Amino acid sequence: MIEDVIKVISPTAVAFFVGMGITPIVTHYLYRFKCWKKQAGNRAGYASVATPIFNKLHAEKEVGTPRMGGIVVWGAVLLTIAGIWVLERYVGGSVLEKLEFFSRSQTWLPVFALLVGACVGFLDDLFEVLGTGTHFAGGLSLAKRLIVVGLFCAFAGWWFYDKLDVSGVSIPFDGLANLGVWFIPFFMIVGIAVYAGGVIDGVDGLAGGVFAIMFASYGMIAFAQNQVDLAAFCGTVVGGLLAFLWFNVPPARFYMTETGVMGLTLALTVTAFMTDELSGGRGLSVLPLIAFPLVITVASDLIQVFSKRYRGKKVFRVAPLHHHFEAIGWPSAKVTMRYWILSMVTAFIGVIIALAGSLV
Repeated sequence: MIEDVIKVISPTAVAFFVGMGITPIVTHYLYRFKCWKKQAGNRAGYASVATPIFNKLHAEKEVGTPRMGGIVVWGAVLLTIAGIWVLERYVGGSVLEKLEFFSRSQTWLPVFALLVGACVGFLDDLFEVLGTGTHFAGGLSLAKRLIVVGLFCAFAGWWFYDKLDVSGVSIPFDGLANLGVWFIPFFMIVGIAVYAGGVIDGVDGLAGGVFAIMFASYGMIAFAQNQVDLAAFCGTVVGGLLAFLWFNVPPARFYMTETGVMGLTLALTVTAFMTDELSGGRGLSVLPLIAFPLVITVASDLIQVFSKRYRGKKVFRVAPLHHHFEAIGWPSAKVTMRYWILSMVTAFIGVIIALAGSLV
């Protein structure tokens, strides 16, 4: 038990210090190459439309604060995993052997998800900061990004269905619902929905804190299921996020943007499924609670879009919801901290339900 706790906590701390260590290097190059938008404006998450209220709130910072801060997160995670793996292979010793958690059964797929999302997101950010004059000026279109997310989730869903013999999803306190081959498109829908919640990355410190809470929650669930390697992976992500958050609290040194958001949302989706039927748990059914800030973010965007189309007027001053609070006068720090509090409360409820449901 103590060894398992150390196995989870140690890489969390290592990833934090690695993230703190690489941040000056990342910062140097982000500012040297002026990796920020060349023109203020928001893609509004779902469409390239004018967003005057958002631009009024954030235009000045958008053209002076670098993007790609997510490099700190996935860089810290990958360096920590690779460092422990290399040391265990070439230095050896019982301590390193016990700390190594890069395993085929639990962490290969979540790490792969993080890496795929990070790379595609990096390309999107790169095209965004290059500005005009290129075929992909302004970044990858929403359609292209959704295709990437959909294709990866189709692959991951097939892997669960064909290789891991998983075809059901949990129902809290009521067993499983077997979806058969429809499990694969269901996986795609969940993955796209979680990715859509990535538009929460819009206020200093908001996304970093919320994602840290979500991965910490799934780390607890995985640990309770004796998936210690997966719990260690979640802890490592938390460590990288805390390092990012150290420099992202107001005033932010950089923004997470797509290279962080896409990697984290894909990894979160895979982790939720890893803690579900595969482990005899209830990790997926509590995803709406653990990821509740993402849920209300997507819901507020959809409500705004449908209200404008069918009622001819807006429900919120600006969507997503966190920008609405800014628009009515809340300081960004208040928005961030209250989202953190809400995230902790709903995530803890989700963890309780997941663990209690697993006992039934």
